[in-house]
Amino acid sequence: MNDLAATLPMITDLLAGRQPGLWAIVGLSLQVSALATLVASVLALPLAAAIALFDFHGRNFLIALLNALMGLPAVVVGLVVYLLLSRAGPLGPLGILFTPSAMVIAQAILVLPLVTALARQMLEDSLRELGPYLRSLKASRTNLVLTVLTETRLSLLTALLAGFGRAAAEVGAVMIVGGNIEGVTRTMTTAIALETSKGDLALALSLGFILIAIVLAVNACAQWLRVRTHAALG
Repeated sequence: MNDLAATLPMITDLLAGRQPGLWAIVGLSLQVSALATLVASVLALPLAAAIALFDFHGRNFLIALLNALMGLPAVVVGLVVYLLLSRAGPLGPLGILFTPSAMVIAQAILVLPLVTALARQMLEDSLRELGPYLRSLKASRTNLVLTVLTETRLSLLTALLAGFGRAAAEVGAVMIVGGNIEGVTRTMTTAIALETSKGDLALALSLGFILIAIVLAVNACAQWLRVRTHAALG
């Protein structure tokens, strides 16, 4: 109860700007997760469009693989990225291990299959509805692709928000490749794990409540976009 009682003043101090250290943790978390989602989306959306709109050998296998990778363990991703970026690894000369850049790479790998799989399903659903009509108008392949992408733009945003939520709530990979260095690579999730192990439950709870609020806000935006999409289609 004492830890819970100490949480409210700490959150109040954070919102009032009297806890700059906590703001730095929150800001780094949002920055890393947003950048990782952006990097993943640059790769995921074209890949999802290609899988949804074109038929090619191995397509079903690729879909099954993406669906399986949606549950990819974060610690496994962290370990692989660590081995790649370590001094003895092939990317060791970059010198970015235990930096925010390494954390972005790890989170982008986690987000990539999730956004790709969700976006692919959304594009396929749209193609199933609009395809016959567009083909009856003798629309070219380019016009078909552009129309489907335009009609699903709000739905695709929900996939990106889901990816951001996955990145923001992740702890294992960023702990491994970031090192949880104070003022450098400490995020909300890694700080919660550290402060809990140290027994500072008030600080851990404060960050936990903030993280939950961010995830709820992201999901609320996704739900609002889904409602907007259904209203537009209706």
